[in-house]
Amino acid sequence: MLKINKLLIASILIFTQLSLAAQNNTNSPYTRFGYGELADRSFGAGRAMGGVGFGLRSPKQINPMNPASYSCMDSLTFLFDFGASGQLSWFDDGINKQHNINGNVEYIALQFPLHKRIAMSVGILPYSYVGYNFGAQRTNDEGFSYVETFNGSGGLNDLYLGLSIDIWKKRLSVGANVGYFFGNIKHEQYSIVGSSDVYNATRSQNLEVRDIKMDFGVQYTHPISKTESIIVGLVFSPKKRLNSTYINTTAKYTTQGASELVSADTTKNAGFDIPNSFGFGASYVKNNRLTLAADFLYETWDKAKFYSAENNFKNRVRVAAGGEFIPNYQSRNFLGRIRYRGGVHYSNSYLLINNEKEDPAYKGNGYNEYGVSVGLGLPLIDNRSLINLSFEYNKIKPGGINMIDEQYFRFTVNYTFNEMWFWKKKVD
Repeated sequence: MLKINKLLIASILIFTQLSLAAQNNTNSPYTRFGYGELADRSFGAGRAMGGVGFGLRSPKQINPMNPASYSCMDSLTFLFDFGASGQLSWFDDGINKQHNINGNVEYIALQFPLHKRIAMSVGILPYSYVGYNFGAQRTNDEGFSYVETFNGSGGLNDLYLGLSIDIWKKRLSVGANVGYFFGNIKHEQYSIVGSSDVYNATRSQNLEVRDIKMDFGVQYTHPISKTESIIVGLVFSPKKRLNSTYINTTAKYTTQGASELVSADTTKNAGFDIPNSFGFGASYVKNNRLTLAADFLYETWDKAKFYSAENNFKNRVRVAAGGEFIPNYQSRNFLGRIRYRGGVHYSNSYLLINNEKEDPAYKGNGYNEYGVSVGLGLPLIDNRSLINLSFEYNKIKPGGINMIDEQYFRFTVNYTFNEMWFWKKKVD
């Protein structure tokens, strides 16, 4: 009965995440461009270790970054993973400063065995976030003043089903995720004059995506002693022309309530792409004691189109490294069983912002991101399930002058439920 109740709770949380998927998790003005801010797809331990995952292989954690990792669990275990985060952000354009607070459910996933060499995972996690709201007082060529504001919301999500198979001596495994790729991204622009007899203008752009996304992975484990091993992982996600609907609406209205629709266009499959993605990772593991890992990610964004236009993006690189240390896994002392984690990462933005008409400072520039993270894995009474805490500091360094400097502190809490479900007690 207890297990049924826990499964019911997990199902409720899945539907909760589905309803919250479109909520904002950022206030960055850079999310006005492209698909917004690309999400960190690491769970639990990997998040606190700089966001690594391609070479991680643990029977106690779900790792959708490499679908080949699922098969490492034993044939009696059920895993449930749930994560939420809060973020405090600071923005500085050299003249004005601002800070914001955001928070949201991030991901949810299940993992279970189908055979002693086969395991399956299902979950939902974000691909990108869009969330911003800013404005400015402007004057046109005739000296006419008006207020221009911009706001955006939404993002893209990945509802995946993954399968992993051990194909050789518990050393070589392969896996794949098949994902339902979906979401809505909305941008709105207002030009407000304020006079009762003059029309204000508004423009709304909405991108709706509904498609299938694939991820493939392989991992090889090489034992170097009875308690030590090296794991190498490779991941590939193919490029995709997204099945999309793009709605562009322009209207004008007065403060007295009069309005007029100027134009409304709906375009199907207008040329929105996601890129080829190549990931390589490696880790060194000393059983129940030490894990060291590093990742490299390369994405070919320069070949991806956005509304059928090229030269909006540039290739993206992300590197990360981190580690986990457990003083004494079998200790009766709680502090000795805590998992202590830390990591660093660097990435460049995929955005190549061609916005010279509106702001010359953005012409052809993006930004670089530097981050450091620490965290704890707190074992529960059974020493199987974990509460994972991670703390990240990230610095956004823009590539052009007068661009917005951004930094944020993010706190993530993750619950990993680990229990033996697929066994029966024998009564003599």
